[in-house]
Amino acid sequence: MGKLSGRYALVTGASRGIGRAIATLFAAEGAAVAINYRAGADEAQALAEELRGHGAKTLLLPGNVGERSAWDDMLRIIRDTWGQLDVLVNNAGITRDKTMRKMSDADWLEVINTNLNACYFGVTAVMPMMSERNYGRIINISSFVGQAGNFGQANYAASKGGIIAFTKTAALELARHQITVNALAPGFTLTDMLAKVPESVQAQIRSRIPLGRFGRPEEIAKAVLFLAADGDYITGQQINVNGGVYM
Repeated sequence: MGKLSGRYALVTGASRGIGRAIATLFAAEGAAVAINYRAGADEAQALAEELRGHGAKTLLLPGNVGERSAWDDMLRIIRDTWGQLDVLVNNAGITRDKTMRKMSDADWLEVINTNLNACYFGVTAVMPMMSERNYGRIINISSFVGQAGNFGQANYAASKGGIIAFTKTAALELARHQITVNALAPGFTLTDMLAKVPESVQAQIRSRIPLGRFGRPEEIAKAVLFLAADGDYITGQQINVNGGVYM
């Protein structure tokens, strides 16, 4: 029996990177996993086939989580197919890095919508189903940038900082339904997002990390699993998995 046997989970932005690692670990621990993606349909399909090959139940749920209609569609499918949802991981996120002098309103709004507004849409979408069963585990993926700030990332920092503040309020409001809400704040992690950074800049970043290396998506996934499976008395918290880059 896995730690999540009998549980049903939805992971947004699950076709690659941290989201893929979370979905894979959840499935390995016995959960049925709904895989949300916006782009990367081939990667999402490949992941679903891989998980099914290991005996996991999966759903493929395309949709832009920055739109309320996408959540309505996803939750309708989940209810019709599974009848319940136990775990939500709000993982989907984007960057549009520029200094504020060069940042457009579109750059700002797109990041806020995808990273922060999607968390609000997601939590409010799953509340009724989780409240019905008096159980739920919600994990919102933030970032150390939301705590410390970062040059050229005003939009990203605002969105990730907002997730932490939103998480605390959601935890207060949902506690009476035995729904926990927590935020995970990764540091620099080996994903496609980081791979786009020039190697010379990556070297500078590594020099700032006390552990001297970037995190692995699987390491982030382990912390998410802990909150989903074992964090029954943890709510309204932010857990930092960042190699010491922010203390």
